Amino acid sequence: MTSQVLQNCARKAGAAVAFAVAFSALSPTASFAFSAEAQQMCTGDAFRLCSSEIPNIPKITACMVKHRSDLSSGCRVVLDRDLAGQSRKVAAE
Repeated sequence: MTSQVLQNCARKAGAAVAFAVAFSALSPTASFAFSAEAQQMCTGDAFRLCSSEIPNIPKITACMVKHRSDLSSGCRVVLDRDLAGQSRKVAAE
């Protein structure tokens, strides 16, 4: 593959991950909106663990949850923090 093709693939995959994070904020289901920090910390994990699911947003989300124990420590910390914050919001409603 040429470097231009690889850059194009990386750009599309990055957009899919960003869209997945944004989509989770709009979804009426039990998904959560993650912070920009979580997006930054977890993009590499999404590529590493869930690239076969891109661009299917529900499958990316499910894959990240399934592979929680395989996430980098930084990603796991920010996701856990964001999930805890969202859980408190849901409980208060």
